[in-house]
Amino acid sequence: MQLKDSLAMYNNLVERCFGGCVSSFRSKTLDKSETSCVENCASRYVKMTQRVGLRFAEHQAMQQKKAADAAAGL
Repeated sequence: MQLKDSLAMYNNLVERCFGGCVSSFRSKTLDKSETSCVENCASRYVKMTQRVGLRFAEHQAMQQKKAADAAAGL
């Protein structure tokens, strides 16, 4: 399952950054502005994904603590 999630994240990154940054198909390589845009987009996407993962883990930990407290009668 983790491989599937990783591939889905990679595909989303490629679709979002390529679609938003690459507009010219006149050459085999990206121009400087397209390269810079893709690099910045990918960096922001990875940081956002990491932050969401961290927040999700924090939320899960709080939910588990609440469940444990409720089970202990606190």
